[in-house]
Amino acid sequence: MAEGFLSQYGGQGIEVFSAGLKPKGVNPLAITAMDEIGIDISKHTSDHLSKYNGQKFDYLITVCDNAAENCPVFAGEGTCMHWPFDDPANEAGSEAEIMGVFRRVRDEIGERVKKWVVESSV
Repeated sequence: MAEGFLSQYGGQGIEVFSAGLKPKGVNPLAITAMDEIGIDISKHTSDHLSKYNGQKFDYLITVCDNAAENCPVFAGEGTCMHWPFDDPANEAGSEAEIMGVFRRVRDEIGERVKKWVVESSV
């Protein structure tokens, strides 16, 4: 979801990559949550971090605690930031309850991305 917001609000000058320690594919509930607000992430991929070994980044943003603790250091990275959000894929309950968590986290991520884009002038 963060990739979708960064691509949407970051403008032409930003290139966004998304990867994880244990990629499992893009969660269908995340696709639904983002589609509800007009952002299509259905074509996004879930890549493993190793795909980006040796690549230089201006910003490295982690969005879950596991990634913040275990993410490798990328050569030449400019700024590393951790934005702690609940992982809605780890929630238990009915599909409606879990979807509610996806919506809440989606909105939290969206607000954080908007704020960061304005503050960093990317």
